[in-house]
Amino acid sequence: MTSAGSTGWNVVQLADIPATPWRNGGGVTRELAMWPDAGDWAWRMSVADVDKSGPFSKFDGIDRWFTVLEGAGVQLDVAGVLHRVTAGDAPLFFDGAADTGCELIDGKTRDFNLMVRRGSQPSKMVRVEGRHSETLNAMKTIAVYAHHSPARVLFDEEVLQLAHATLAWRMVTGSAAVGIAAQGALWMEIPA
Repeated sequence: MTSAGSTGWNVVQLADIPATPWRNGGGVTRELAMWPDAGDWAWRMSVADVDKSGPFSKFDGIDRWFTVLEGAGVQLDVAGVLHRVTAGDAPLFFDGAADTGCELIDGKTRDFNLMVRRGSQPSKMVRVEGRHSETLNAMKTIAVYAHHSPARVLFDEEVLQLAHATLAWRMVTGSAAVGIAAQGALWMEIPA
């Protein structure tokens, strides 16, 4: 369930989102947010529980960010190039249309996915372990996912407290200063 407060933040708790099983039986996905709607989204954020190795679905025209939140990690074969991704690694950026296979390293994982329709400006995803700050000067969507701990988000003078396993996102139409404090969170920027 998404709730929008008077602050402009949309807040979604993972526990409120039903799991959708994959057609190949390899796991489940929880769609946290997509914009503008489910039928024709420009961006989508989800958490996936991967139970067994197998191929990723292809998404033509989509830039994809992938990061491991829990578990030993995965080895992704993206168009013949191997990438080992663990819970301590930076998020991996790749073409959603590429043939991508996933091998679990040592058991199940929980992963975060950001998919963005390809445009002229790049999207961004970074891990926050401690403090992170950004000065924004363009129209965009920003998001924070608190995955390993609660997070404190400062947006100009406004403070948002996020519980563990919670996503907050909002549109930014002008300049703003953002600060995040968390032991485990993701910061994302999506151009308008």
